[in-house]
Amino acid sequence: MLRDSGLEKAELKITGMHCESCVRVVERALAKASGVREASVNFAAGKATITYDPSMTDSARLVREVEKTGFGARHIEAVDTGKAEAMYREELRELRTRLVTGAVFAVPALVLGMGMMQSPPLWQGYALWLLATPVQFYVGLPFYTGAWVALKNGVSTMDTLVALGTSAAYFYSLYLLLFAGGEHQYFETSAVLITLVVLGKYLEAISKRRTSEAIRKLERLFPAEASVIRNGIEANVSVEEVDPGDTVIVRPGEQVPVDGEIIRGNTTLDESMVTGESIPVSRGVGDAVIGSTINREGVFSMRVTRTGSETMLARIIRLVEDAQMQKAPVQRFADRVSSWFVPAVIAIAALTFFCWFFLFGADPGFALVAAVSVLVIACPCALGLATPTAIMVGTGMGASEGILIKGGDALEIAGGLKYVVFDKTGTLTKAEPRVTAVSVREGYDERHCLALAAGIEAGSEHPLARAVVKKAETQGADFSEPDEFRSYAGRGVEAMVDGVGYRIGSVRFITESGIDTQDFCDVLETFEEEGATVIMLADEQRALAVFALRDTLKPEASEVIAELGAMGIETAMITGDNERVARKIAGETGISSFRAGVLPEEKEAFIAELQRKGAVAMVGDGINDAPALARADIGVAMGSGTDIAMDAGDIVFMRGDLRSLPRAIRLSRLTMRRIRMNMFWALFYNAVGIPVAAGLLYPWTGWLLSPMIAGGAMAMSSVSVVMSSLALKMKRF
Repeated sequence: MLRDSGLEKAELKITGMHCESCVRVVERALAKASGVREASVNFAAGKATITYDPSMTDSARLVREVEKTGFGARHIEAVDTGKAEAMYREELRELRTRLVTGAVFAVPALVLGMGMMQSPPLWQGYALWLLATPVQFYVGLPFYTGAWVALKNGVSTMDTLVALGTSAAYFYSLYLLLFAGGEHQYFETSAVLITLVVLGKYLEAISKRRTSEAIRKLERLFPAEASVIRNGIEANVSVEEVDPGDTVIVRPGEQVPVDGEIIRGNTTLDESMVTGESIPVSRGVGDAVIGSTINREGVFSMRVTRTGSETMLARIIRLVEDAQMQKAPVQRFADRVSSWFVPAVIAIAALTFFCWFFLFGADPGFALVAAVSVLVIACPCALGLATPTAIMVGTGMGASEGILIKGGDALEIAGGLKYVVFDKTGTLTKAEPRVTAVSVREGYDERHCLALAAGIEAGSEHPLARAVVKKAETQGADFSEPDEFRSYAGRGVEAMVDGVGYRIGSVRFITESGIDTQDFCDVLETFEEEGATVIMLADEQRALAVFALRDTLKPEASEVIAELGAMGIETAMITGDNERVARKIAGETGISSFRAGVLPEEKEAFIAELQRKGAVAMVGDGINDAPALARADIGVAMGSGTDIAMDAGDIVFMRGDLRSLPRAIRLSRLTMRRIRMNMFWALFYNAVGIPVAAGLLYPWTGWLLSPMIAGGAMAMSSVSVVMSSLALKMKRF
C-alpha cells in the first residue's frame, strides 16, 4: 500500500474476468464502495488498483465488494511472487482440467454428429445428449456463472454470448430429441463450441502471462540470504531477517542483498539488472549500493539502509506494475465500444433468427445455426486486450533497458511530442562543475571567502554548492555550519555566520536583494564571456567575492539533440544560468532555442507557453525542476536511480543517459502503432465475421458459417491479439 495525503492504495488480484465488460462490472462495484476515491481494473493483468480512505474501508472490505459481484479477489502484497505464481498455476490447472474434460466428450460427439443422417436413429440422439451434457454444465459452468453475475449487475459480457449461443443449440436439440421425433440435432455444436472457447482461454492465459515477463524477471532478482555481522559474529540469515542499521558483508560474485551504504572496502558492481547499464561501476566508502546488484570484485561491508518493499528493486517493480495498470487515453475508445458491443451482438443474433425464419421462411434449424454463429463469433475480448497487453509489453521492454515509463498515458503522449525542453545542469551537463577562478574584494582573503562560502553551502546538495565546498577543501580551508540558514529555490541561500548576514547565489539574487555589485562588473563580464557560470558571495551591504565555475557537457548531448531533430521534435533549453553560458551550450549541442536566467516558476511559464503549440516534455534532474516537470505533458527525470527522480517524472531514466530519451520516444511510437494495429484487426474481425456468420453471403455463395468454426475463430482472435503484442519484443528501439 502507498500513502498519499491520508489515502491508501491497494492492489487486488481479480479472477473470473473474461472480457472488458467484466472489467466494468468490477470497476463499478468498487467505485460505489464506501471510502473508494478511484478504482481501475486491468483486464490483461487481472488486477485492480484502488485508492481509498483507510478511515472508511480497508482491503478486506474491498475484496468482499468484488466477491459480491461473483468474481474472485485477493489482496496482493508488495512482493508477492510465490503467491502470484501459485494462483497462475491454479488458474492454468483448472482451465486444463476443463479443456481435457471437454475434449474427452466433445471429440466423440463431433465424430458421431458428423455421420448423423437427417433422421438419425434414436439411440444416436441419446448418445449425443449424453456426451454433450457434461460439457454443457461442467465445462461450461463458468460461462453460466459469469452470465448470471453480469445479469445481476445489469450488463452483458462474453459469458452472456457463449451461454446464450450454446444453450440455444443444446436446448433446441433436446426439444427435437424428446418431442420432435429425433430430427437432426446440434448437441455436438454446443459441446465443441464450449471446448473451443475454453481452449482459447487456456492459450490466452499462457500468452497473457508472457506480457508481464519483465516484472517476473525483476522479482526473481531478489536474493535469498545475507551475511550479517551480529554481536561480532558473521552469520548467514534470510533476507527477510535483515534490518536497517545491520552490517552486511558482500563477497565477489555475490548479490548485494538489500540497499545500503559502503562503510569499508571498494568494489565494482554490475547494476545492469536495475539500471540497464551493461558497464560495471566502481563503488567505495560512502557510496550507495542497490540490492540485487552483483559484486564483481572486492569484499566490502555495508550498512543496511532499506529492506523489503522499501528497496530500490521493490520500488521499481511497484512502479512498473502501476504503469501497467494505468489505462492509456486510446483505451477509452475500446471501453466505449465494449459498453455497447455485447448488447448489439445479441440484437443482431435475434434479428438474424427473425429474418431467416419469419421473413425468408428458412428451416428453424437453419435460422438457429445462423443466430448461434453470430453469438459465438463476436469477440469483445480481442478489443479489450488490444491496448493493455501492448502497454504491458512496452513498459516491460522499457524497464529492462532502465527506462521506467509510469503509465499508459505517458507512453502514448511520448510518441506525439512536438517539443522537448531541457534543463542544463545535470541534464545536458554532467553536474560536476569545478571552481575555475575566484575574484575577491580588495582587502579580503580568497581562502577566507572560500571558507565562508563553503560553510554556508555545506548543507546544500546543489552541484554548484558542492563545487564550492570541494574547492575550499582542496585549499585546506576551515569552515563551520552557519547559525541560521534559508534557501531560495533557483536563486541562492542566506545565512547568519557569527552574527553577520551573508548571501550566496546568482548575481540576480544578490542584486535583487539590494546589494551593491558594481565593483565586480568587469570581472563578471570577463567570466561570463569565457562561458563560466558565476555565483556571488555578499554580506548585508556589498559583494565580497565572485566564483567562476565550469561544467562539462555530456558527450551524448549533441547526438541526442540531432536525433530528436530528425524525429521532427523541436528542442529548447531553460536555465537559471547567465545568457552567455546558455548561448554557448545551445551552440555546442545544436539546441533550437533557449531561455536563460529563469527562476523555477518562470520555467513553468515557459512550458505553458510552448504547450499552446503542441505536446511538451520537460527533461530535468527531478529536484530543482519540479514545477516545470509537473506542468509539462510529460516530465522526464534524469535520475541515475535516485529516490527523488523516481518520484518526480512520468518517465525516469535509471542510467541518467540522455540517449534513453529518443529510445523512449521510439518505444512509444512502436507501442502505439501496435495498439492501433491490434484495435484495427479486432474491429475488422468483428465487422467482417458477424455479417458472414449471419448468412449475408448465403444467397449468392451458399456459404453458411458453422457455429463450430465461428467458435474457433472467436477463441483464436483473443490469442492472436496477445501474440501480436508479444511480437513487440522482437522490435529494436
